[in-house]
Amino acid sequence: MRKFIIIAMIISAAYTSLAVFGSSAAYAQTPSSSGTIVVQTIPGPTVIQKISARAESSWPWYVTRASGIVAAVALFILMLSGIGLVTGGAFRFLEPLTAWASHRALGITFGISVMIHMSALLFDHFVSFSILDLFVPWLSNYKPLDIAGFHLGSLFVALGVLAFYGVALVIITSLVWIDKKPHTWKIMHLLTYIILLFVFIHALYLGTDLAGGVMRLAWLIIGLVTALAVLYRLWRAKTL
Repeated sequence: MRKFIIIAMIISAAYTSLAVFGSSAAYAQTPSSSGTIVVQTIPGPTVIQKISARAESSWPWYVTRASGIVAAVALFILMLSGIGLVTGGAFRFLEPLTAWASHRALGITFGISVMIHMSALLFDHFVSFSILDLFVPWLSNYKPLDIAGFHLGSLFVALGVLAFYGVALVIITSLVWIDKKPHTWKIMHLLTYIILLFVFIHALYLGTDLAGGVMRLAWLIIGLVTALAVLYRLWRAKTL
């Protein structure tokens, strides 16, 4: 008898859950004057409908955040691996061909992530960006900056736009000129240091996940480690 009661309770709970999530009305249990429980329907959207509506309106924001994080992480690993290729440190962990192929794959991953990051902004309903805002520096009015009375416009957005053009130049020259014009390719590749700085500042002041807490601290530590690696690279090149 006890087993029968338990099974009946499980079936009843499952039926109620299906009713709440699958119908167009929610259910509530209220005690009546006689002490019995009366089930009443409450008009309104179901939980699934609320989740679907939220996902439909917010997906550009999540895609922008995710692609931005992937791009940032890929860029810093790309920079460290590039320094490792020049100094020879990368060959302690990977064979030369594998190390170069991984570096190139990271560059392509970074470029694709940047394109997704920018494209998702066009569909964002909360922060309006036009195509011109994404490709013309200082045209956007998002989070304008004033320092000591000087109006710098949307500086942090502009740094992201400038970084995009730098990335495009580095990727294109790496795919086309690395064998045909190695000297020109090397000069263009030095843009990565400027791109790195622009992306770091862009993400630090505009990144939702980097506004504070552990993520911001981690971003600052990553920036410090990369800066030390760059200084070591310059010291090895006898340019410092």
